[in-house]
Amino acid sequence: MRGEKLKSALAYAGLPVVGGALLFVHIGRLDSFSLLRLALIVIFGYIAAVRDAYSKRIANGLVIAMLAAWATIMTPILFLDTNAAIDHLADSALGFVISGGLFLVVYLISRKGLGGGDVKFMAAAGLYLGFESALSAMLYGTILAAVTGLALILFKKIGRKDTIPLAPFLYSGILLTVFL
Repeated sequence: MRGEKLKSALAYAGLPVVGGALLFVHIGRLDSFSLLRLALIVIFGYIAAVRDAYSKRIANGLVIAMLAAWATIMTPILFLDTNAAIDHLADSALGFVISGGLFLVVYLISRKGLGGGDVKFMAAAGLYLGFESALSAMLYGTILAAVTGLALILFKKIGRKDTIPLAPFLYSGILLTVFL
C-alpha cells in the first residue's frame, strides 16, 4: 500500500516543473488573468493526464473543479473590466461549445470509442483556452494519439480493438498550444 502511495505521489512530481516553465515563458508577456488561466489549465490538464494514464478515466469531480475554478477567476474580471470580460466570455463560450461539441459528435459516432470523460474534459479545457487555442490543442492531441496508436498497433503492443488513454495526448496538445 505504501509503495502505491509513493508511485501516485511521484506521478505528480512533474507538475511544478511544467508550472515553472509556464511562468518562465509567459511572465511579462501576459496579463495576470491570462497567466492564471493558463496556469490552471496546465495544472488541471496534468492531473487529468496522470489519472487517465493510470485508470483510463477522468473523474467528473475534476471537470467540476475546472468549471468552478474558471467561474471563480472570471467573476472578479466581470466587475473590474466588464468589456474585457465580455470578450473573454464570448471566446471561452465558443471554445467550450466547439471543443465539447466536436468531441461529443465523435463520441456518438464512434459508439463510445472516445470516453465521456474526454468529452467533458475537452469542453472544460475549451473555456480556458478559447476558440482558436482549443482547436489547436485538439488537433495536436488527436494527431499525437493517432500516431502513437498506430505505432503501438504496428509493433503489436496493442490490438486494433484496444484503447489508449486520450487525456495525456490532449494534455500534450494543450502544452504545445500554450507554450508555442
